[in-house]
Amino acid sequence: MPQYKAPLRDMQFVLHELLNAEEHYSKLPAFKDSVSRELVDQYLEAAADFCENELSPLNQVGDREGCRWNDGVVTTPTGFKEAYQKYIELGFPSLSVPEEHGGQGLPGSLATTISEMVGTANWAWGMYPGLSHGAVRTIEHHGSDEQKALYLPKLVTGEWTGTMCLTESQAGSDLGIIRAKAEPNADGSYAITGEKIFISAGEHDMADNIIHIVLARLPGAPKGTKGISLFIVPKFNVNADGSISDRNAVRCGSIEHKMGIHGNATCVINFDNAKGYLIGPENRGLYCMFTFMNTARIGTAVQGLSASESAFQGALAYAKDRLAMRSLSGPKFPEKEADPIIVHPAVRNMLLTQKAFAEGARALVYLLCQYSDIVEQGATEDERKAADNILSLLTPIAKAFLTETGSESAKHGVQVFGGHGFISEHGMEQIVRDTRIACLYEGTTEIQALDLLGRKVLQTQGAMLKDFTKIIHQFVESNKENADLKEFVEPLAALNKEWGDLTMQIGMRAMQSPDEVGAAAVDYLYFSGYVTLAYLWARMALVAQQQIAAGSTEVDFYNAKILTARFYFKKILPRVRSHVEVIAGGLEPLMALDPEHFAF
Repeated sequence: MPQYKAPLRDMQFVLHELLNAEEHYSKLPAFKDSVSRELVDQYLEAAADFCENELSPLNQVGDREGCRWNDGVVTTPTGFKEAYQKYIELGFPSLSVPEEHGGQGLPGSLATTISEMVGTANWAWGMYPGLSHGAVRTIEHHGSDEQKALYLPKLVTGEWTGTMCLTESQAGSDLGIIRAKAEPNADGSYAITGEKIFISAGEHDMADNIIHIVLARLPGAPKGTKGISLFIVPKFNVNADGSISDRNAVRCGSIEHKMGIHGNATCVINFDNAKGYLIGPENRGLYCMFTFMNTARIGTAVQGLSASESAFQGALAYAKDRLAMRSLSGPKFPEKEADPIIVHPAVRNMLLTQKAFAEGARALVYLLCQYSDIVEQGATEDERKAADNILSLLTPIAKAFLTETGSESAKHGVQVFGGHGFISEHGMEQIVRDTRIACLYEGTTEIQALDLLGRKVLQTQGAMLKDFTKIIHQFVESNKENADLKEFVEPLAALNKEWGDLTMQIGMRAMQSPDEVGAAAVDYLYFSGYVTLAYLWARMALVAQQQIAAGSTEVDFYNAKILTARFYFKKILPRVRSHVEVIAGGLEPLMALDPEHFAF
């Protein structure tokens, strides 16, 4: 099993050199005088120590043991509960929560860097505290003062954890057809009845209470998504002083037997007239839940990053050590009986693909989180609105594209190991299994693609897209005279223009048939993802060039950045051509065959 090593130098490169985190925080009133580079690095180092020494050794334990269910009670794998207590002691659950709610008041973007390390070291474990952040944000943004006072303190410390309960057996991504119901009680609470499935961390032994955030329908509510309300439903009822009372009518009916993330309990949760409390306005539950869902989508993008990083770390170490055949251009290690496989171009291709995806994903996730900081804490409404537009456009790209590339990186990890990658001992096949769910979480790749193309781009008549392509255009214009950057700037400029042209072509066809949007959406998302990462790799190459020119002593590090950017542009970015061709194929090839004739 690969032992996780936090990539602190690359994290610091993205934060401090590419994205100028200290300057970013200085522009946000809430963090102006409280967040320095030194403070950021201290948190990174503490989290790296915890993840490397506490979580990584439990990763394979969790996969092997899994969770155990017995009459509604779930027991987590060996060591999980103890690691969670250390996580609480280190103060990580409260990191980005405002001080008024008992948190440390630090930026959400800093918390995400720690989430990356947690997820890469042990994704199944990280889901237990990870979902609590969304519950905290939902109550913080939409709860009453009484609800905030009652639930936030122990959610913030991590003594309690949270979930989101959306999915039902007949209602996956189509939440408009959920059946869970909420009947008013005389005391102002509601009786919640229904069954929710696929509830990650829905039951466990790591915290004293679990606060479920549940979608349900009130009597007489409108049909569809306009008739959904949101409720707080605790596992144990809570007294007015915040202490735990009697057990609520919430029960884990079973846990799923699943492909991966065995260390996390994916639960069927039954609500049998459970006491719940309305959060936000009636029939506005989906609006309130989006606070939680958008947080979860960014978190899922982190899983894609984590998969690329963990697969790369494992594959790189193996490729340096494993001997097989000789280099076609002659022995590179003649003193050995064969050359390490890292000398072979085919292996290099897989390793560099993993590296390009991992480091590119890190840049995109951290950029996304800086925009999220501005949405939350920007000094002016104009700043917050502009950041929200970019965030809205990039979130489906990050969620879907990074999880798909993470899955590809995991596959390459197995391939580098060859037959050894297929067995459990080395841990590579676990990464494949664990990360596959990320392409499904919070809306599948196909649903994210529809959100991107349909809602974010076409419904805004391209306005959101233009906000981002203008940023790329400005970068291109400011560097068009830089001869050293020409190999990156020129293809980026052409693709940036093509992005707009491609959008217009799809929009014109969609005027004839809305199904044209569905036919083009996934390939459009891939195109968007590859171009977005190209922009970030061009920026990283520029920073690396500048550091070398300034006389940095880390020439090897920065040169590796430039060479990886070159690999991305030469060997990965050309994939966009196939996606353009598929989009050009249009709707007709997909719909011509009658469903009755798919099979005979």
